[in-house]
Amino acid sequence: MPHSLTPRDKRNLPAVSVPPLIRLDAYVAEDGSTVVNGHLLEMGGTRPANEAILDAVAMFARTLGAPVAATVIDRSVRQVARLRVYPDGSSLTIADEEDLPHGRERTFAEEEAFPPLARVERIIEHARRQELHAAFVLAGALREHLTLRRGAEDELSLEARAIEAYIAYLRGDYLISTILALTVARIRCSTDLDRAVPEVARATAAWQRLRDEGQVATRGRELLHMWERLAAGGLLQEESHHAMARAVRSRLARGVGHAEEPAPAPAPSLAAAQGVVAPEDRPLKPTRRGLRRFTRRPARADD
Repeated sequence: MPHSLTPRDKRNLPAVSVPPLIRLDAYVAEDGSTVVNGHLLEMGGTRPANEAILDAVAMFARTLGAPVAATVIDRSVRQVARLRVYPDGSSLTIADEEDLPHGRERTFAEEEAFPPLARVERIIEHARRQELHAAFVLAGALREHLTLRRGAEDELSLEARAIEAYIAYLRGDYLISTILALTVARIRCSTDLDRAVPEVARATAAWQRLRDEGQVATRGRELLHMWERLAAGGLLQEESHHAMARAVRSRLARGVGHAEEPAPAPAPSLAAAQGVVAPEDRPLKPTRRGLRRFTRRPARADD
């Protein structure tokens, strides 16, 4: 019996009230690393990300015996897709307005499947074991989905972004760390200036490790503006913060792009990641329906 795109009642009319679908999420990083519901998938080096995501979500659907919805953020192609996956493995992409329930109700349904704090604990555990690539990808997935659901200024979105910035710093990805930390600082400066100082300090710590003169100048000017605004508001209470502000001003005045102190060499496993373009942290918009790579027909049973 073919699946209907819309739940129907016994008279074959659209159902007025149906239980919400279980909602999962997936994420594909720029390097192809793939996350489904807070778990990094083992891809084996040859498996396409879309097939791995569909197989993983279909497993949930088979376990539940019901269709499962999933939101996929694919940074490798800069797209967002919403899927409906059935127990037989078939799938289709749906428009945002079809993915009921809407708004806050959908956000709660998505986060109930795997609470954000549980994901943070998983990220921290990876970081403690020095599994920094896994921690970084999981943090990126969490930040992207929270930003999509709640907005960039939401408290959980800011915390996820700050965690990702810190892990990027540990990895030696200082430009990515600077950009992410600057985003947090920028938002704090516009929404809650009293809480902005530590965020500006974290962004400055990452910026001090940059070597590219263009990035030093561009990011440094924004940092200096933030420090001056905080100083004008009488919010710099610690000498270390005054010292950071002076260091930014001095480095910009010298016009020198080298780091203030030698930066430790990144771990060998990070060499391939150094070419990744640093994100400007803009959430992606949902794409149109019918993305072929996420549309799959039912598997045929063997005769």
